Amino acid sequence: MNYAIPVPAAPAIPVAGSDTLFPVRRIFCIGRNYADHAKEMGAAVDRQQPMFFMKPADAIVAGEEVEVRYPSATQDLHHEVEMVVALAKGGADIPRERALDHVFGYGVGLDLTRRDLQAAAKAKSHPWDAAKGFDQSAPVSAIHPASVVGHPKDLRLSLHVNDALRQETRLDDMIFPVDAIIHELSKLWTLAPGDLIYSGTPAGVAALVRGDRFIARLGDIAVLQGRIF
Repeated sequence: MNYAIPVPAAPAIPVAGSDTLFPVRRIFCIGRNYADHAKEMGAAVDRQQPMFFMKPADAIVAGEEVEVRYPSATQDLHHEVEMVVALAKGGADIPRERALDHVFGYGVGLDLTRRDLQAAAKAKSHPWDAAKGFDQSAPVSAIHPASVVGHPKDLRLSLHVNDALRQETRLDDMIFPVDAIIHELSKLWTLAPGDLIYSGTPAGVAALVRGDRFIARLGDIAVLQGRIF
């Protein structure tokens, strides 16, 4: 194949317990998937129709210890801790009862948000892209294969910033669990191997500043540590 420019490297995430990498195709995110977070954002709790948005694949910053640059054009960078789901198989209109068969593994990540830009976009009924899809807006831990860790259910999801607990929940508090998310996403897009899903954040979102250190945990499965600089 004769390309006009060099082919960009594929964004990829380490796979825990191996020397292999998980190539990232797309990043899907679900908003307002915990009722307490929806309420703190002044939004209605919708248990019928999930709300999805996307980040570019190269927004990831991957590993167990990451350095994240404070983004431009914001004075209000917020953290949102989330369980991350990596897909090994794709498809359209995936039945909910078969959805977990499509999962490669799980990690923990942050959906970083330029909250001031998001608020301004909401006020004008504009899209959120600049608030959600910026460079390094998707830090993520190594992916832990479901063949090793199973499918997390009632696990603790938490985020500490500078040793202070900021966010904490149990996965069974999700409005739409993983199988439902995959089922609903596959009605809108034909999912594919390499797709990532950020599965929503609980209450407690707040600002990060330069010099902050964070530790995100998904039970005893995955840990993501890092620093904002």
